[in-house]
Amino acid sequence: MIVPIQLENSGSVQYDVTIDRLPTLVFNTKVAVITNPTISAYHLEKLLSKIECSDLHVVTIPDGEEYKNLETIERILNELFGKKLDRKSHLIAFGGGVIGDMTGFTASLYQRGIKFTQIPTTLLSQVDASVGGKTGVNNSFGKNLIGAFYQPTAVYIDTDFLKTLPKREFSAGVAEIVKMAVMFDKSYFEYLETVDFTDKECLERVIQRSVELKAEVVNQDEKEAGIRAVLNYGHTFAHVVENETAYKTYLHGEAVAIGIVMANTLAHELNLIDIEEMQRVKDLLVKHALPVDYIIKDVDAFYDKFFLDKKSANNKIKFILPNGLGHFKVRDNIDEALVKKVLKSFSKDK
Repeated sequence: MIVPIQLENSGSVQYDVTIDRLPTLVFNTKVAVITNPTISAYHLEKLLSKIECSDLHVVTIPDGEEYKNLETIERILNELFGKKLDRKSHLIAFGGGVIGDMTGFTASLYQRGIKFTQIPTTLLSQVDASVGGKTGVNNSFGKNLIGAFYQPTAVYIDTDFLKTLPKREFSAGVAEIVKMAVMFDKSYFEYLETVDFTDKECLERVIQRSVELKAEVVNQDEKEAGIRAVLNYGHTFAHVVENETAYKTYLHGEAVAIGIVMANTLAHELNLIDIEEMQRVKDLLVKHALPVDYIIKDVDAFYDKFFLDKKSANNKIKFILPNGLGHFKVRDNIDEALVKKVLKSFSKDK
């Protein structure tokens, strides 16, 4: 299965997302694989057997969201310079969303930009993070506030890599799948309520549909000037949750699940989604062992962190909300008191 990416406003940028067994990858230049010890232990040998190139190197960085920072980027860059990669060299991101984001960002920086390929190994990165060219790192102010839009030359999705994925990591990917369905495709959401994720063909269809939905959005709006912001449904809340817990308590998809529930609560207050639809979304998240509760300790502090969200501008917070199942509404004029009322419903003082 192939899903093409053709950016409407960047006619020269086109690549394929291939969902199949990993093929042999042939390069006529130096290649560096960026990965972490966890993925290396399970799958690096398989990947290296599939690469043909003039000179092959592996750069291993620590595993975890807490290492997604500029210090790690500098470490990768120094290793690439030490191995004498040049402007024609090629990077391969081999891991989850953290690896993909940092490899893409490194590729955008190295000698003003070199090519890179995405080979995602987690469900979250296969259905979302590897597609669309968002790259970057976190800092003390928030998530992905430093980065660039930088597209890969290809994405290869092989579901065999998911066989060693812990259940918790798999569930984290389901949150991003649910996000796509709630925003864009009610029938797809209904399918997700019944689908068997342990069936390989079903899983590949789910991945394909999620990638197709994301491709439709990215093709229209590469740099998040419009509709692409909708892909951040749940993320405005989730990024604050991650920041408050120092990126150590929740996986990204877990925080997104919490954020989806918070966003739905706000949408219900605005009469955009009814109780039954809210419950169906929550039930689907719970079915996949995703967290749906979070205790906000300081409502005012939580609210203030919204202003660090990249979608916010002119001192207005942009919220991506469901408008029933399969539709969305973008609002940047919601009364502060109403938002804080919703946040208080998640606090210990509710």
